[in-house]
Amino acid sequence: MKSDEDVKMISAEAPVLFSKACELFILELTLRSWLHTEENKRRTLQRNDIAGAISRDDVLDFLLDIVPRDEVKVNSCNAEIIFYHQMALLYI
Repeated sequence: MKSDEDVKMISAEAPVLFSKACELFILELTLRSWLHTEENKRRTLQRNDIAGAISRDDVLDFLLDIVPRDEVKVNSCNAEIIFYHQMALLYI
């Protein structure tokens, strides 16, 4: 954040908040990717599982250009995603 010449000072809380936001984002993406892995009856998370999770949700559309899509199978499992998301929030 301080690498930008226009930024003179940042509060002590800002890096902590960015760190927590990144942690929650990675947790959400991992859970959605794991659901894709389980749907394909595998136990190892692969790159195409992450691509599948990204292509399934409009919120993650900003990652479509970054993560390559290899044979992405799109299935609907919104209830299961919500369940895992709620379970993960209990542990945060």
